[in-house]
Parts: sequence; C-alpha cells; structure tokens
Amino acid sequence: MDAKICLQKLQYVGVLAFATTDEQGGPQVRNISAIHYEPDAIYFFTARGKDFCRELLADGRVQILGYTRYKEMIRLSARAVPVPQEEQKHWMDVIFDEQPYLSNVYPGNTREIGIVFVIRDAQIEYFNLGVRPIFRESYAIGQGTVTSKGYVISDSCIGCGTCKRNCPQGCIVPGQPFQIQQEHCLHCGNCYEKCPVSAVRKGDSHVFRSA
Repeated sequence: MDAKICLQKLQYVGVLAFATTDEQGGPQVRNISAIHYEPDAIYFFTARGKDFCRELLADGRVQILGYTRYKEMIRLSARAVPVPQEEQKHWMDVIFDEQPYLSNVYPGNTREIGIVFVIRDAQIEYFNLGVRPIFRESYAIGQGTVTSKGYVISDSCIGCGTCKRNCPQGCIVPGQPFQIQQEHCLHCGNCYEKCPVSAVRKGDSHVFRSA
C-alpha cells in the first residue's frame, strides 16, 4: 500500500465526503463526485455561491473520506487552494468530460459559476477493518506531513502483560518495555485504561514530511 494506491482507491469509490468548518467553527460535511485525479493531485469543482466554496476560500483546510466495499477507510487531510485563473477552464472542462452528469446540473455556460480547487500536499491515512489484525498506515503526498497518533508504552512498564491481554487486536508483544505494533493498533485506548502503572501514554506528536 502507498499514497498512489490510496488515491486510486478513492477514485474507485467515486463519491467522497468532504468536511470543512463554517464561520462559527461548526462541522460541515457534503458528498462530492465532481473530482479529477492526477498521480500527485486531486482537482474538484464546486460553485462560487456555495457555503462549501466560501469555507474553502476562508480557511482551505479540508478532510476527505472514502470507504470501500472491502472495509477500507481512506482519509485525506489537506489544504485546498483555487487553481490559477488561467487554468480554471482547462480543469473545469476535464472534470465535466469525466463526469457527464454535471452538464445536466450546469448546462451550457452556467458552469462558469464554478471554481476548481486543487490539493497537492496532504496526509493520507489508510485503515483496513476487513483483515485481522486490522492494518493502518499513513502516507504523505507532495509537501504533506504525517503526524503520529495512537499509544506507546514507556519505560515505566513492569512487564505484567495486562496491556497484551486486553488488546482487542493482539498487537502488543512482550519486551522491556512491551511494544505496540502500530500498524495493527486500533487506537482504542484499552491498554491505556487497563495499565496498572500508567506506563501507556498517548504517542508523541511527531511530524514526518514526505520524501
């Protein structure tokens, strides 16, 4: 699995959930299918009059979520920016050619009310619930960053094995200290709650940039 395959899987899903925040900081989610994929970027169309457009222009931060039939969750966190004005028509035509239904929604020249945004730098989180143990991994595209999440076991571990016995996915292995296999961790926090000496803590918020 890598970032390129994750983008391909999002393309197969087709309709994706885009989340932003409004002027009051409240969550806003809508489904978007007017999307074009490049190997290193995502272009999408909306209308300038929509709240979605205003939220993107004001802040730019967006999360995109797709869920496949194989129980794979793919979440992309990024900042969307408008395509340069001289490129707007090109990418708009590309999206309308790939999504013929859009010509019914915006017939003729009415598509000119639209605006195309692009995402080039992003963090992608892949989470597969369809296998055991579950599998998760994060990737970056462009100048995106990957922030670590989940839990780690500190040197305060006394080796009692309580965390291992209570892990739903069996992803904790003995050692000094015990170790959590991060690629199989649910991030459920059961080890954190059950540890008798509070040796489990939230993972450091390290940020890794793409190569």
